[in-house]
Amino acid sequence: MTEHIHCDVAIVGGGIVGGSAALFLREMGFSVTLLERDWCGAKASGVNFGGVRRQGRPLEQLPLSQRAHAIWGRLPELLGTDAEYIRSGHLKLARSEADLDSLIAYKERSAGFGLDLEIIAGDAFRRRFPALGDRAVGGSLCPEDGHANPRLVSPAFARAAAARGAIVREQTPVDRVSRDGDRFVLVSGDALEVRARVLLNTAGAWSHRIATAFDEPVPLESLHPNMAVTEPLPRFLDVNIGVEGGGVYGRQVPRGNMVVGGGRGFALDPDRARPQRDAVLTLMRDAAELFPQIAKAHVIRCWTGVEGYTPDRNPIIGPSRTTPNLFHAFGFSGAGFQIGPAVGEALAELVRDGRSTAPLDAFRIDRFPPTP
Repeated sequence: MTEHIHCDVAIVGGGIVGGSAALFLREMGFSVTLLERDWCGAKASGVNFGGVRRQGRPLEQLPLSQRAHAIWGRLPELLGTDAEYIRSGHLKLARSEADLDSLIAYKERSAGFGLDLEIIAGDAFRRRFPALGDRAVGGSLCPEDGHANPRLVSPAFARAAAARGAIVREQTPVDRVSRDGDRFVLVSGDALEVRARVLLNTAGAWSHRIATAFDEPVPLESLHPNMAVTEPLPRFLDVNIGVEGGGVYGRQVPRGNMVVGGGRGFALDPDRARPQRDAVLTLMRDAAELFPQIAKAHVIRCWTGVEGYTPDRNPIIGPSRTTPNLFHAFGFSGAGFQIGPAVGEALAELVRDGRSTAPLDAFRIDRFPPTP
């Protein structure tokens, strides 16, 4: 028999955005059903690097990022766990004087957003970060940024929403989605039909399928981050590391393992990806230039995932241009982990108030012309 659920809000996608939206909607008193075709937090939200950074984001993202920063500080209260979240600081490295000039320019542009960036170079940089290799000439430190364990954080939001009364169904793909009068209808096989007044599309790299179902196809490219983790090593690094211009990023967790990322994996099909051997070898070689301590370390695991990228690398957040009470939040382009909880809270505000206290105009779906 088919199970029928009626609720205020249906959410498709149980990553950090969908899970946090469900949590905040429940705190506002809405009935919520969250559908995840896999396990909550198992896709991009759970396989990312784990960086929780504001530094380096486009300026239009910083109000949301600052809001998220406050939410991350409340994880034990919200989720019952700190999920290994540490405000270690985020150090963005410069490998040339031109890189350093770029970091200085970003500090000037982002003044007023509360990042408290500190530019460190020359002898002061060497004294402060003696464990780093000679490849870096300086860096920009955001002292209150940090990192967390995505495999703990992302599913914890969905669990917290369920504990507050949300219906959370994992291993439940949405096969058909449509609109019947003033209700959205979501169907999963012959087992489940959900009817809801509001629909949140937070399905990550697969969100364009839902958008297309409501006549607003958008350009979304799937890419696959390349990451690896070493055996535990003696502690040598406290800060979360990025590099100006990209290429390599790294963090050492309290137990000593070094997590590094850079390059791309490859797609097996539209839904699955695998690490690429040559990319992993290149990553470890480049990472060893920045972190000499890992030059002879054993890699104990490498992985990738499927992330949705927009052409301008900014997410799509906000109301549908075609369908009332449909709201989108996807296309975070590899940078959704830190900002995700604030996006979930903004979606909840859109449902309740029709607007968000955070500025979202830069992320409207109608900035992209309809694609055929």
